[in-house]
Amino acid sequence: MSARLNEDRRRGRAAALNKTGRFEPQTRESFDDGWDSLEDLPPLKTEVQDERARTIITRNDSPDLSFDRSINPYRGCEHGCIYCFARPTHAYMGLSPGLDFETRLFAKPNAAALLERELSRPGYTPRVIAIGTNTDPYQPLEKSYGLMREILEVLDACSHPVAIVTKSALVARDIDILSRMAERNLVKVALSVTTLDRKLCRGMEPRTSAPHKRLGAIRALSDAGIPVAVMMAPIIPALTDSEIEGLLEAAAEHGAREASFILLRLPLEVSELFRDWLLREHPDRYRHVMSLVRSMRGGKDYDAKWGERMRGRGPYAEQIAKRFSLAAKRLGLNLRRKKLNTTDFVQPQKGGVQLNLF
Repeated sequence: MSARLNEDRRRGRAAALNKTGRFEPQTRESFDDGWDSLEDLPPLKTEVQDERARTIITRNDSPDLSFDRSINPYRGCEHGCIYCFARPTHAYMGLSPGLDFETRLFAKPNAAALLERELSRPGYTPRVIAIGTNTDPYQPLEKSYGLMREILEVLDACSHPVAIVTKSALVARDIDILSRMAERNLVKVALSVTTLDRKLCRGMEPRTSAPHKRLGAIRALSDAGIPVAVMMAPIIPALTDSEIEGLLEAAAEHGAREASFILLRLPLEVSELFRDWLLREHPDRYRHVMSLVRSMRGGKDYDAKWGERMRGRGPYAEQIAKRFSLAAKRLGLNLRRKKLNTTDFVQPQKGGVQLNLF
């Protein structure tokens, strides 16, 4: 196992480990060679590499998801949420789901052009495209790349519906496009708010927008007529579950119309990373948190069984679901689920699809 990196080097990062990806034939380990060289290394900086993607719309047939297609303009995520279930995907790039996931990122500068081309293919049937289901489209990198805005411009131009999930207040930057789409019932946005505790948020989600900023984004979107929801994702037993009622109240006061949650998921490498973080940041709660997690996952850190991986099972999981449902009902959330318009789609005419010869 890779050694824990020096605290000064990983300042502003959630993960402390950078274990070699599970597909690599060799493993790496940092160690002190006696010359104090590790102490002299500079803090980890974010590195970005352009990726010339060949396709941009990803399909899925998961019974747990409400959508069958999604877009991810970036790989890896500088937000660095320690619990992020997408971390293991970095192993497919030959990188670590640990610190590499937060610091070695990939951007797809041709995302909008690819989207336009794929939407223009003969026989394309419009359905809601989800964005933000893997890595956050409004992570800090978006400020310089602007890929999400380019994607929205394509979707707006051809009246294609989209559902967005983000932990960033940067989404408010695109209110001009989103409000136009909302007028045609083409968009809804969900702000993921895990905790209202700023200190806990800083340690657990170090480069996300602060909780009050996310609530402010909910207010700005709602005031602009954009349907907005709050997601409590994830709920962590014995760490954030005490906030369910208060968090939903704050979101409703700021204009959220819908609410949902996902129970903490610890697939593959995420389990080790989260447990290491929990021991560092909240050692007094480690045993209690992990005991409750396992009680909801059949005695394991994680169970990927369809129908249970998002919500868990057992008495404690049922209690969380009931509390969430009652609070949402009391606050008037989820009275009507927004169904987006798929009937006004107009295929792009300059999508780069080869024309028929005859």
